[in-house]
Amino acid sequence: MASLSSSFKAILTLAFLIPLMGSSSAQLSTNFYSTSCPKLFTTVKSVVNSAISKEARMGASLLRLFFHDCFVNGCDGSLLLDDTSSFTGEKRAAPNLNSVRGFDVVDNIKSAVENACPGVVSCADVLAVAARDSVVILGGPNWNVKLGRRDARTASQGAANNSIPPPTSNLNALISRFNALGLSTKDMVALSGSHTIGQARCTTFRARVYNETNIDNSFAQTRQGSCPRTTGSGDGNLAPLDLQTPTAFDNNYYKNLVNRKGLLHSDQQLFNGGSSDSIVRGYSNSQSTFSSDFVAAMIKMGDISPLTGSKGEIRKNCRKIN
Repeated sequence: MASLSSSFKAILTLAFLIPLMGSSSAQLSTNFYSTSCPKLFTTVKSVVNSAISKEARMGASLLRLFFHDCFVNGCDGSLLLDDTSSFTGEKRAAPNLNSVRGFDVVDNIKSAVENACPGVVSCADVLAVAARDSVVILGGPNWNVKLGRRDARTASQGAANNSIPPPTSNLNALISRFNALGLSTKDMVALSGSHTIGQARCTTFRARVYNETNIDNSFAQTRQGSCPRTTGSGDGNLAPLDLQTPTAFDNNYYKNLVNRKGLLHSDQQLFNGGSSDSIVRGYSNSQSTFSSDFVAAMIKMGDISPLTGSKGEIRKNCRKIN
């Protein structure tokens, strides 16, 4: 019985270790391409800079691509795959359809990187670097991106539908979804600060500005001006997620939440009498606290289930497998 008991303990230990090993990022490193592609960072930043100078919103779009990639089976570039006659990818999943954008910029970055060092850098890593550069260019914090991810040869529309929290999410749903990926409540609130840049479509905030009570009246009226009550009318009309500085990466997003001026239902849930109120208040009072927690959370998110070693591939074209 003693040996049976110790075997059972060993099996239990393995059962706990396996999921942790699956999300291990031990093989990712900040200097992964230092010899194989020394011009990687300057190459990526040049293209991102050019794209943001043409349209400031593109910074938010590139950052969002990284989120929507990492939340679906890990940071593996699966979001970038186009549908084919025999394959349905993630681009037409509900959270992505008519919503995620910037794929052409990713193509341009990948093309420039391929010119600098052919067949070396994955599309998954291109997304990670472009997300960081977008934040920095728009005035946010800098960090060393961990690299060495490889690209998935498949994608999952179903996983995308189930994994990315919709803007209708309540606080418990947000906490539980992030926790499932190894991200804490603090990580979730810090990462939500990405909404200090970018725009949202009328369809994502219509119900909030017409039906909810935990919203500043004048703010609701302003937003109603560009988002008619009737479904189907003005659905694609855009409004800034951060009322004050929609193209600057700062802590005004949290100041807005404290003043009941969160645009999305899921935004205002972070400051609505619940467990995350104190974190929001802290970030609204300290840009530096938000910045350091955001960096830590971005690095953690980038560690979600990467393909490394001989898994996956290095796609030549981010839209299709080799």
